[in-house]
Amino acid sequence: MRILGIDIPDNLRLEYALQRIYGVGKTNVHEILDKAELDENMRAKELTDEQIAKIQRALDNYVTQGNLRRQVNQDIQRLIAISSYRGRRHQASLPVKGQRTKTNARTKRGKRVTVGAFKKSKLNG
Repeated sequence: MRILGIDIPDNLRLEYALQRIYGVGKTNVHEILDKAELDENMRAKELTDEQIAKIQRALDNYVTQGNLRRQVNQDIQRLIAISSYRGRRHQASLPVKGQRTKTNARTKRGKRVTVGAFKKSKLNG
């Protein structure tokens, strides 16, 4: 089954299957299923074409997938363009929201790189 160009796993409950769509979380799923008048415990493979259409109509009210990714990237580019603190942190690939960086920033900063601490003989030779 495909919704908004995303393959939804058949064996999952609707509550979890719809969360595979970028921009749809737990809260949004409950709102979407209420609007579509569907049971969240239902499996995705049990949906009829009419029910899938109801879900897609309910999803039209939310910014999802490519549009949401584009919006997030534009927000980051705007922060970089105005040289805000957050923009400079994004540009330098450092944590943006105040996390410590002396330790525990490996995911954002990448593999550990040693800086400094060269002996003069190795530096000149």
